[in-house]
Amino acid sequence: MYCNQCEQTAKGVACTKIGVCGKNGQVADIEDVLIYALCGLSLFANEARQKGIVDEAMDRFTMEAVFSTLTNVDFDPERFVVLVKKTVELREATKAKVAEAGGKTDFEHPAATFNPADTVDGLAKQGEELNFIPSLDVDENVRSLKQTLLYGLKGIAAYGDHAAILGQSDPVVPGFMYEALAALLAEGLTIEDCVPVAMKAGEINLKAMELLDTANTGTYGHPVPTSVPLGHRPNKCILITGHDLHDLELLLKQTEGKGIDIYTHGEMLPCHGYPELKKYGHFYGHFGTAWQNQHKEFPNFPGPVLFTTNCIQKPREDYADRIFTTGLVGWPGIKHIEDKDFSAVIEKALSLDGWQDEADNGSVMVGFAHNAVLGVADKIIEAVKNKDIRHFFLVGGCDGAKPGRDYFTKFVEQVPSDCMVLTLACGKFRFFDKDLGD
Repeated sequence: MYCNQCEQTAKGVACTKIGVCGKNGQVADIEDVLIYALCGLSLFANEARQKGIVDEAMDRFTMEAVFSTLTNVDFDPERFVVLVKKTVELREATKAKVAEAGGKTDFEHPAATFNPADTVDGLAKQGEELNFIPSLDVDENVRSLKQTLLYGLKGIAAYGDHAAILGQSDPVVPGFMYEALAALLAEGLTIEDCVPVAMKAGEINLKAMELLDTANTGTYGHPVPTSVPLGHRPNKCILITGHDLHDLELLLKQTEGKGIDIYTHGEMLPCHGYPELKKYGHFYGHFGTAWQNQHKEFPNFPGPVLFTTNCIQKPREDYADRIFTTGLVGWPGIKHIEDKDFSAVIEKALSLDGWQDEADNGSVMVGFAHNAVLGVADKIIEAVKNKDIRHFFLVGGCDGAKPGRDYFTKFVEQVPSDCMVLTLACGKFRFFDKDLGD
């Protein structure tokens, strides 16, 4: 195991025994095998595209497979066995299409002919032998740039997959993913070779974000400023976490009229601002804070929890029977819902006590997305000109799990009243419920 794809990795270097996120060495090694196999597939996918051969199903699979290796998404080794096998099957099928079209198929890199083991233990051993990340290049700077590219691809895959679920895609996104994955195998690259590719990853990432924004707002409307309760009311309840708005919509539809309130957790909080989601009367409030606090917060939620993508941690025994996963997220032994029929989640909610009392824990405002802000741009500009607003601060990023990481909490508390604070990602949970003024 050698995993350093998140900033909280052990000693700031890499997790080599078990991940800070809870990922074990076996899963980490198999994830490396999957990425390696995808690199091999990409050699032929690039050739296929040059011959005008585009396989949209393969594009979606590649996106999902890369996304699955992102931090806190899938920890189930058996599912990775299936993904690796499917990758090689697609590689061979694409190779045959390329050969028929007269394209290049005689790649010398071992990834082009990689034969994976068919068991968890076998794949883990292959991953250990590959030592994928440290072997990307002998030059540490080139290796670092290749890793930057790889982790950028994982972000692109996440945005692209969520956008595709809602019907938005662009062939340029998977096209670049194939180019970049193949580039990870290239030998003898210089810093000058790698920087433009890494920069293009940023460009494609913005394209993927544009697709996702179009998908979300086109399906659910532009977010509007909305007050979200942080307390609860007496009723049965379900907690939904992750990032998949479509799963939330399906859950809202399937629970309508059943006496169950839906609460968001983590990065689902902004969903309360979307008109086509907030119209549901049982879409009530928000529970909990950042992803790393679920071990101490989930035992206090009296209903089931549905994970729709990341960020899952190993469920504690005292609430594991209330955890459900769907989509790409997974944990060994946890009930996974493949077909989006959330009846099992609903039945679990109805069998539990739910909230027995009412609690007013304040509220938080969401919905200040670009459309809402542009709608009052004239007022903001006027306030800046009049010096009523002196400065804008953006506090973003993921919330650190280590104790004592409260720099930005203190920072935001000390921001003068004539300044505005913008937030993004789960770093906001360090201060999102503080009364900082209107």
